[in-house]
Amino acid sequence: MNSISKSSIAKVLILLIFIVYSCKMDKLMLPTITNTFVINVSSTTAASGATVTNDGGAPVLSKGVCWNTSVDPTVENSKTIESEGTGSFTSNITKLIPNTLYYLRAYATNSVGIAYADQESFTTSSGALSETVTDVEGNIYNAITIGNQTWMKENLKTTKYRNYTDIPLVTDVEDWFLLTTPGYCWYNNNSDNKDTDGALYNWYAVDAGINGDKNICPLGWHVPSDTEWSILMAYLGGDSVAVGKLKEIGNVHWDNPNTDATNESGFTALPSGARDYGAAFFGSGRYGYWWSSTAIAVGGAWSRYVGFDGSGGSRSASLNQCGFSVRCLKDN
Repeated sequence: MNSISKSSIAKVLILLIFIVYSCKMDKLMLPTITNTFVINVSSTTAASGATVTNDGGAPVLSKGVCWNTSVDPTVENSKTIESEGTGSFTSNITKLIPNTLYYLRAYATNSVGIAYADQESFTTSSGALSETVTDVEGNIYNAITIGNQTWMKENLKTTKYRNYTDIPLVTDVEDWFLLTTPGYCWYNNNSDNKDTDGALYNWYAVDAGINGDKNICPLGWHVPSDTEWSILMAYLGGDSVAVGKLKEIGNVHWDNPNTDATNESGFTALPSGARDYGAAFFGSGRYGYWWSSTAIAVGGAWSRYVGFDGSGGSRSASLNQCGFSVRCLKDN
């Protein structure tokens, strides 16, 4: 009799546990996904992402985007897999077919199942190069292929890293001079210079070892190394010959003399000036300076400059506190 009672009690307990667990499971939902986007579409690549705003009551196990040439793609088709948890994410899409219409949906999974965002569509270009690239703030840049490299034709102007983290704006002279962490400014602390000249960044903002492994360039792009700058200059005929091929034609932005300017390369170098290690602004209309990603010693890195009088093009050893322009180079 006691044995039967214990068995019955055990069954009842198991049933109660199952009912409680089932009720708890009933309260869980699929994750919520918003703000799906598709940018930087080329012939074979694109970038996409979204924001997981709610985990549905259970941890998000994975998220990403999936795509196909048929409507309503699922994770059984091509997909990316990003990190766990809620929040915004960006995915790099590769191995696409040129001149093809694709359908894409962002997704997120938890213990309940798979949630899909509203469908987006995009068409890859027929050429080998996307004509524009967009950063995380929506700034659009033209691109140009020079030899085997693809460069932005404008200076970078973003105030955020690729992961949406803010780059600190530093205007004060003493604060800039004492910086050992990332910072940016506008020439003469005037944001009206943004559209034409872009921002001036110290090297701490560029160096992944100092900035927390964050990338200042859009997805699929990077700050060129000193070697990659050398490849560009060699392709254009060497430092002294390349200077004119880099510079914008005419004297709209450049001070006289500027008779050597041809912009034959399409690089469209502008004399955006710089901020020196002592925080003084100089060189607007006369010089353009650009960082490389290559350090030369503790406290310094290689840069490149182009002068109004035909000088420049060669490497310059610069202190990390200097504020220079950035041109991004497309990943291979």
